[in-house]
Amino acid sequence: MDLDAARHFLVALLIGALVGIEREKRKGVAPGHAFGGIRTFILLALAGAASAWIAREMAQPWAFVVTLAVVGAAVVASYAHQSHPGDDVPGLTSELAAITVFLLGGMCVAGHATLAVALAVAVSAVLAYKQPLHGLVARIDAEDLYAGIKLLIASFIVLPLLPDTPIDPWQALNPYKLWLLVVLISAISLLGYAAIRALGPARGAALSGLSGGLVSSTAATLSLARASRTQPAEAHALAAGILLAWSVMFARVMLLVAVVHVDLLRAAWLPLAAMGGVSIGFALWHYRAGLASGPPAEATEMGLRNPFSLSAAIRFGVLFAVVLLAVRVVQQHLPGSGLYWVAAVVGLVDTDAITMSLAEGARDGSGLAPAAVAVCVAALSNTVSKCVIAWAAGRGALRAQIGVASAAVLGVGALALSLG
Repeated sequence: MDLDAARHFLVALLIGALVGIEREKRKGVAPGHAFGGIRTFILLALAGAASAWIAREMAQPWAFVVTLAVVGAAVVASYAHQSHPGDDVPGLTSELAAITVFLLGGMCVAGHATLAVALAVAVSAVLAYKQPLHGLVARIDAEDLYAGIKLLIASFIVLPLLPDTPIDPWQALNPYKLWLLVVLISAISLLGYAAIRALGPARGAALSGLSGGLVSSTAATLSLARASRTQPAEAHALAAGILLAWSVMFARVMLLVAVVHVDLLRAAWLPLAAMGGVSIGFALWHYRAGLASGPPAEATEMGLRNPFSLSAAIRFGVLFAVVLLAVRVVQQHLPGSGLYWVAAVVGLVDTDAITMSLAEGARDGSGLAPAAVAVCVAALSNTVSKCVIAWAAGRGALRAQIGVASAAVLGVGALALSLG
């Protein structure tokens, strides 16, 4: 199979899906006044890609022109139907599928049957999964759609326009790399939020903590700790949710380090994995204790909203730039303990910015060992911060439970760090 051609077809399919999702939502708002939905636009994109591919491979430019003319005629016919109120606008999915299959047959004769069969499977899936696709679009609200489009704007319009060279005397602030890392952290947050939406509303404190930790472990800690004021009997279940959110934070830190600089992960994974493992262990114990004391109560709504916005991304970018600059200055003028103090202070508020700053600095040759220690210090500092939040917002037995678990997490992390 021609992998380049397959990649081009995949990009075309994704473009069709992107526009199709928006049109599908439009159909839900104004039925009968929108041309096509997600399946129609996916098939349109595949038909255009297949006709262009045939035109190039067989040196027959008319193939693309004729396909464009047929699609244009279908669009005009659909518009004509829409101009008559009360008339049912016929769907074009089957017609576009017929055009696409015709073009795939031509690809087979041109000697690329494997690629044609793969695309035919994709077309069959688009046709067969009508209800799941429509159901998926129905679960996407306007805020989610706008957030996704903004992330694409940040990734494919803003990012290519930025210079890929340092702009400061310390050679630390590269606008392209800064924005790339902002896009990365925003994408991870958005994917975590999408996972929550796909799972549906949480039905227990444990699931609330686990899913909430994908967006913000601090927010999950605060929400579940507050719930102990009105649900003191559910302290075990709430503690399990909080500790699961913490374990997600440790996994998130390791993922960010692996994406930016995998060699740094090899130096820092043991303390992070140890702290995450202890968090999971205590969470499972509290979860079982909660089950033994009775059926777990439903978790309170954490009020988590879509975490992505361009203003939030810009604020994170500014914070990230300040942290990155501070880390670079400290590395040059106060090597050693100075870096750890920066990590400890910033880690009280946020682990993402300091983690990615340290990973970026280590990739530029500033040293793996100090960066690995600083990443772990930031994680330890963030754990202390969330323990204080739980103590301040929580009531009853939850305070002691989180205090014991925090001491164990911090102790194991410090031990693993000293051994490393």
